[in-house]
Amino acid sequence: MAAASASLPPVKNGLDAAHALLLNPIHDTEPPSPTKRHTKVTVVGVGNVGMAIVHAILSQHLADELALIDAQADKLRGEVLDLQHAAAFLPRTTIKSSTDVSSAAYSDLCIITAGARQRPEESRLDLLKRNVQILSAIVPRLARAAPNSTILVVSNPVDVLTYVTYRLSGFPANRVIGSGTNLDSSRFRFMIAEHLRVNAHDVQAYMVGEHGDSSVALWSSVSVGGVGIVGLVKGEDAVLEEMRERVVKSAYEVIALKGYTSWAIGYSVGSLAGTLLRDQRKIQPVSVVAKGFHGIEEEVFLSLPAQLGRNGVIGVVNVELTEEETKRLRASAKKLWEVQQELGI
Repeated sequence: MAAASASLPPVKNGLDAAHALLLNPIHDTEPPSPTKRHTKVTVVGVGNVGMAIVHAILSQHLADELALIDAQADKLRGEVLDLQHAAAFLPRTTIKSSTDVSSAAYSDLCIITAGARQRPEESRLDLLKRNVQILSAIVPRLARAAPNSTILVVSNPVDVLTYVTYRLSGFPANRVIGSGTNLDSSRFRFMIAEHLRVNAHDVQAYMVGEHGDSSVALWSSVSVGGVGIVGLVKGEDAVLEEMRERVVKSAYEVIALKGYTSWAIGYSVGSLAGTLLRDQRKIQPVSVVAKGFHGIEEEVFLSLPAQLGRNGVIGVVNVELTEEETKRLRASAKKLWEVQQELGI
């Protein structure tokens, strides 16, 4: 009997063409080296959101080294001590803190949660301008310290601030990502699951566009256990729009009840971090450069289902939208573009 071949030639068939039709590639990536490597994650901002993200990263054993950066030295030191005291219950992760952004050196992933809170009677535009000033002091130094990292922006308004980070960092578009509607989509899946009395894991559904009031629910592609639900909810437009509005307003409800949101966004960003660092190539709705997709002409960041890997965004899924969904997505892009124009960046 002939000996089996040590390696098989790659299969070339219709699947290659299908892959090309499924995704619009943004960056041609190769799998990371199978050899062991040291993974470092930096989190800028140790408020409620930042620490929830740290918790998610530690619980998933995603990093060998974790650098926490914040302007408030005492709070920063306190958070790190609190975590270090749990060393016996955590993975062997080196946790360091600094008020200096340069401590992000050699990071694989930099997560930005830093930002100002809205003052009484302050407009959203004024708040945005203050947050742009904060990022202007952080991002260029972060990019110099960790030039090969991927930057994941969580600070709100996330889409515009991701665009600002992209411009300030000088990084290629595939390595600047906003958390976008990843959490909105989870809320969407939860509500659909509750309505249909199924497990949210069996629901595939996306919110896209702005992480905000103009976000778009892609009802046309919602499925449960592989079954599309468009036909099941025909003529229920008012009910569907009400659910979309509940998704949009859900963060406000949590804030009204407990003062802030933290755990859900922490798990959301932890999931994104795992996908990126482990090169899992999952498809998740995140804020990416949307120009050229679905007729969008403006250079804006907004959420679309994207495949993510070790080098950031690999490609954007060619999801088929209805005419109404496309119209709403373009309107969302125009809204973000108008805000960006007021910033003069």
